[in-house]
Amino acid sequence: MKPLMSGPMMRPMMVIRSFLVGRGASLDDVIGKSGFERNAAILAAKETANENDESRKRFEVMCRELFKKFKACINIEGINGVRADYHAITMVYRSLQEDREQADITDIIRQFHHLVDAAIEVIPSQLSEASEPFDISKIDFERLRLEFERSRVKRTAIQNLSQAIDNKLRHLMERNSLRTNFQHHYEDIVEAYNREKDRPSIEKTFEELVRLVQELDEEESRAVREGLDEESLAIFDLLKKQELTPQERGRIKKVAKGLLETLKGEKLKIDHWQEKESTRDAVRTAIHDFLWSEATGLPVESYTEEDVKVRAEEIFRHVYRVYSRIPSPFYEKTVAA
Repeated sequence: MKPLMSGPMMRPMMVIRSFLVGRGASLDDVIGKSGFERNAAILAAKETANENDESRKRFEVMCRELFKKFKACINIEGINGVRADYHAITMVYRSLQEDREQADITDIIRQFHHLVDAAIEVIPSQLSEASEPFDISKIDFERLRLEFERSRVKRTAIQNLSQAIDNKLRHLMERNSLRTNFQHHYEDIVEAYNREKDRPSIEKTFEELVRLVQELDEEESRAVREGLDEESLAIFDLLKKQELTPQERGRIKKVAKGLLETLKGEKLKIDHWQEKESTRDAVRTAIHDFLWSEATGLPVESYTEEDVKVRAEEIFRHVYRVYSRIPSPFYEKTVAA
């Protein structure tokens, strides 16, 4: 190991080196190697940091502390003695951030389905290259399991897939808050993974995350199967009951679409409607009256007056959250797509 400058830079640099070396990674390889060998060294360092959520957060905190110290010491004599170490750590840190920013579910899974050798030749810039669509619903789990076993970056793959799922979940729940069951399932998988560190748990976690991806993909296309768009699906989910006949479900879908069209065509078009009590009350009343009306509302044989009252309030809370303006910022991307 090269000698480090004494003073404020030494401790954070030594802590990071110790963190990596103690887990089998080498900062010196990141500094001294080039090409594929350097990529492999960076991936090894990332795999070390990605042992679990706690280790990744710890590594990132240590890096940010080092960056702060380096900036403060930029004019101190001897800073060049640690510049190579600083740049190597920066490369590892930036690669971790790029993974987070570029996390894409289909690219991550496609990577394993087209695995030729250990993943040392796969770098983030290659993952976003154009390729034919990948059908998540037709994942070959046995093939995926075998290819995942061959990977040298299992922990990094899990962290990247987890980040991509987290992003997808956030968007799905922004548009429909009743999707909390998927969020709870995801949290259970991550919590179990963070408790266990053995190889079987890593491979089991990867498979569970991929199966969750399939479930999310199915949920994302549910609006189409129901003959609705994402906006009306959210209203439909708030209105429906567990035991409904096909005819009743059809009626409630019409109610959901009709209510949304009415609100978007009138009350929600008022600028800053959320800021005044009078306009908020007007929206709340419009929702209740639409649902209660024999002409437009819920089937009286299946919904009591209390049912209507409860659902009207739930829909008002949903509308208040997502329709600060028209079109809703939560659904603009969906409409554009």
